[in-house]
Amino acid sequence: MSAPSTSSAAHPRLSLNQATIKYADLDQALRAVADGGYEAIGLWREPVQAVGIEESARRLADSGLRLSTYCRGGFFTVPEGPARRAAIDDNRRGIEETATLAAAGAPGSRAVFVLVAGGIPAGSTDLVGARAQVADALAELAPEAQAAGVTLAIEPLHPMYASDRAVVSTLKQALDLAAPFDPAVVGATVDTFHIWWDPEVLPQIARAGAEGRIATYQVCDWNTPLPADVLLSRHEPGDGVIDFASLTGAVGATGYTGDIEVEIFNQELWDAPFADVVARTAAAFEAAVVPHLAASVPLSVVE
Repeated sequence: MSAPSTSSAAHPRLSLNQATIKYADLDQALRAVADGGYEAIGLWREPVQAVGIEESARRLADSGLRLSTYCRGGFFTVPEGPARRAAIDDNRRGIEETATLAAAGAPGSRAVFVLVAGGIPAGSTDLVGARAQVADALAELAPEAQAAGVTLAIEPLHPMYASDRAVVSTLKQALDLAAPFDPAVVGATVDTFHIWWDPEVLPQIARAGAEGRIATYQVCDWNTPLPADVLLSRHEPGDGVIDFASLTGAVGATGYTGDIEVEIFNQELWDAPFADVVARTAAAFEAAVVPHLAASVPLSVVE
């Protein structure tokens, strides 16, 4: 793991996704990120819902932090019936929560609701049908997202998660699903951990930029051996094999100037003091990602 930073201010485009300090409640996360010199945070629904959406919005406003994303919705791969209706309704609530939080965050906050598609339904082997269920859910939710001013950010996950978490495995698949909709309403999450292996990743990043569909750029690293729980296999940028130069350069070449989130599921980090993780992440980002960013853009034009 990278060494903690001694700097009092993180890079202005760096955002810490709350999952990186999973055991922090909302107040602890906001405090640790702000004290670490960050300007932005990506929030998760469970800690927000624990204190209520209006109170969470007030606390976010008091923190002075921007909202970079809100995680997460999706899990659409359910046959029509009560369970699917419950999933759709939960996503409706997530859209409303995203809009409320983005309105409360510091200037430059973005109403981006990250979606994880869901895996193959229990007892099924119909991968194509599961992806069709995702498309149907997007068609149902897109008008509500548009009315709320929220972008639905489809996140392709590494293929090892296709059976249980996300039948959308490549950036191309995410962009194809987004294609019928306005780019401001349905976009894609570009997460290095999930797409670094894809031989089509660079042209698909260029496509995403040309279509205006990069809703968020998330970075963390891949290294082996994978742990028994492969969900916890993420690492700090620079601690694995991902080529941040090519991926970050490709994202920058599209004109994307928004926040860049570090989102890491890693038991060692989760067990560490929050302040140490915040500092370590800022140092890793500075070393592995910052050298490959385009010329700095004034925060007044970061969207």
